[in-house]
Amino acid sequence: MSSVLLIGTGRLAFHLGHALVRSGTGIAGVAGRNQGSTDALAKALQCPACKLGGELPMVDLRIIAVSDDAIAEVAGQLPVDGTPVIHLSGSKSLDLLAPHAHRGVLWPIHSFSPGDPADFTGIPLVVDAEDAATLGALLALASRLSRQVEHLPLGKRQRLHLSAVLAANFPVFLLREAERLLQRHKIDPALLHPLWNAAAAKAAKDADKAVTGPARRGDVKTIALQMELLADEPELRSAYAALSELILHTYHPESRDHQDL
Repeated sequence: MSSVLLIGTGRLAFHLGHALVRSGTGIAGVAGRNQGSTDALAKALQCPACKLGGELPMVDLRIIAVSDDAIAEVAGQLPVDGTPVIHLSGSKSLDLLAPHAHRGVLWPIHSFSPGDPADFTGIPLVVDAEDAATLGALLALASRLSRQVEHLPLGKRQRLHLSAVLAANFPVFLLREAERLLQRHKIDPALLHPLWNAAAAKAAKDADKAVTGPARRGDVKTIALQMELLADEPELRSAYAALSELILHTYHPESRDHQDL
């Protein structure tokens, strides 16, 4: 059974740390730059708190659970002693972990929020590594955490990461904007939630068949009316026009020119 050093104290470190504990993986310590946050997470995971840049325990894997922009900086502070070092980013290269020879990635395809520890068993995990031994260790670790593990090289990880942004980040932001519009006009945003939940459930079964709305029907008159309603929301109006144009072109290719949007 492998032992790990968890480096980072944010949301992902919190959720992954608890998942590691539940999987029976030994956490030899939590290291971080903020001592208070490090102590708090180490206490929650019932393991030692370590100081980044100080003496670190000997482990099988060092897991860097920090923001993408901080990966290279943190990797540069770790001793180069042959211990495999991995990051958790879906879009970033293993080169960020240089000069460590044994490097890899373990990317959970999930959005982590504050709250109770996430159940990793249903979260797909993507792994990759610079060498066969590190890849084997990551596959073994990931298989203890999740029922679905995929090995994907950088190019495919980046395509999957882009798709995740399209599938999750953009729709959630659009729901946020829809709620804001309703609140502005003193309409209860909760009226949208049954529709959102039903649409998500249908889309998970067959996204193509789940697409509805005026653009899907080719109803340009309704689109024009809704564009007028967004006259005082120029940025949201532009987004509405672009998405409507994309849907029209996808489902009504015979009408390629919609310059009135």
